[in-house]
Amino acid sequence: MYKKITALLLFGLFAYSCATVPLSGRRQLSIVSNAEVLPLSYDQYGEVLKDSKILTNTREGKQVVTVGRRIASAVEKYLEETGHSEITDGFAWEFNLLESEQVNAWCMPGGKVAFYTGILPVCQDETGIAVVMGHEVAHAIASHARERMSQGMVANGLLGGLQAAMGENPSLTQTIFLQAVGFGGQVGMLKFSRDQELEADQLGLIFMAIAGYDPREAPTFWERMNAQASGERPPEFLSTHPGPERRIDQLNEQMDKAMEYYQANRR
Repeated sequence: MYKKITALLLFGLFAYSCATVPLSGRRQLSIVSNAEVLPLSYDQYGEVLKDSKILTNTREGKQVVTVGRRIASAVEKYLEETGHSEITDGFAWEFNLLESEQVNAWCMPGGKVAFYTGILPVCQDETGIAVVMGHEVAHAIASHARERMSQGMVANGLLGGLQAAMGENPSLTQTIFLQAVGFGGQVGMLKFSRDQELEADQLGLIFMAIAGYDPREAPTFWERMNAQASGERPPEFLSTHPGPERRIDQLNEQMDKAMEYYQANRR
């Protein structure tokens, strides 16, 4: 009897707490609001900057900022035109280039972006940066971190919202947040993360096209990324990222739609 009641309560929670990702239309669990998660995001971003060598004022750093602002403007234009402008309420866009050999970049909830110098040779130019920028910003627009955090809270029985979870178990809640924004991971969440990666590809392709960057360069970027990968790549079912062939195929399938946006917004 208890299990049935619990199942009904969880079903009601999922039904009540579902949101829809713009453009893709996918339904997602969302029991954590932007108002709750953004302060945590901004604090964590500040900690990363304190522990990093910031190169934003260099030529390459300024290029990252330029691309970031164009992508952010494209995002806001798209959201306004589709009636979803509330998604960026509370966002405080920020773009920084950090010194690191990591071939990586990320965007925290609220539009806090970091590029590592290690990914710039793969990007090669401003359009390559736009491919990555569009993809990473898409994670924030699609609320992937909030979705992952919601999943983590439900999995750990923290059903009363973020403030209640902080009061009940602050260390666990902080751990769930760090995992949600990518500072950790769980094998149980990897499959969903691959879905999120493909969704970010889809959104990012549109965002870069609206910003005036040629979306046909996106598959080429991922070909370069694949070529520079060293060592044996782990099987896809044990990776948070989809295989390069799969993501390139999906990007090409979506290219006609992206090109319509690009032709309408060429600079």
